Amino acid sequence: MTQPISIVLSWSGGKDCLLMLRRLQADARYRIAGLLTTVWREEACVAMHGVPIPLLRAQAAALGFEPVFVEVPRFPTNQQYEAAMLPVIERYRANGVSTFAFGDLFLEDIRQYREQLCGRLGITPVFPLWGLPTGELAQEFIVGGYQARICCTDHRLGGDVVGANYDAAFLEKLPAGIDPCGENGEFHTFVTDGPGFAQPVDAGIMGTSSVDGFWWAQWTETNQEDFNRPRDRAAVAIGVEHA
Repeated sequence: MTQPISIVLSWSGGKDCLLMLRRLQADARYRIAGLLTTVWREEACVAMHGVPIPLLRAQAAALGFEPVFVEVPRFPTNQQYEAAMLPVIERYRANGVSTFAFGDLFLEDIRQYREQLCGRLGITPVFPLWGLPTGELAQEFIVGGYQARICCTDHRLGGDVVGANYDAAFLEKLPAGIDPCGENGEFHTFVTDGPGFAQPVDAGIMGTSSVDGFWWAQWTETNQEDFNRPRDRAAVAIGVEHA
């Protein structure tokens, strides 16, 4: 009998990651070897999403995983990103893991970059959600009983919807031209509960902050007043002990 392929998921904690995880867990060809999350070094939060590391840890634990974190500066260059990823990828490969999954939906340039990067790093990319209609994916997430909050937006939505539930009402109010999964970067989400969660993630939002043309949720658990203030740096770790 063929052994399943060990696969690591590129993990932000958002809805697309969750849908990707569920597909791979249901696919006998794969065994989930871990979740790999890129975090901004100074803020100690999930890159772009702004979710504090303790919340991401709580989410992963509720799903039965211990995530691995890779530190990068805010808005890193491709060179900085690749330099941070290389030692982590090498450790995974040393442990027999050379397949990575990404939750990209339809942006060809992003997929091409990932494929080229994976080629340079000697790993195989998998795109479980690629080409699926984003409207159908949005409905799948909501009808499936999952819960998520809007954690980041850009100028196309502004800050008023940060903290909103990602649900049917949210989708109905989206302006024309906004992708229902936010694949063009219009918004990002953080999943807090749903099938497969051992317990919900206690993730309250007390407000928003705006930096560099983006709006982020201010999470009550961080006890922070300013997005720019450093968060729990001690929670950051790089390694593959849980692969």
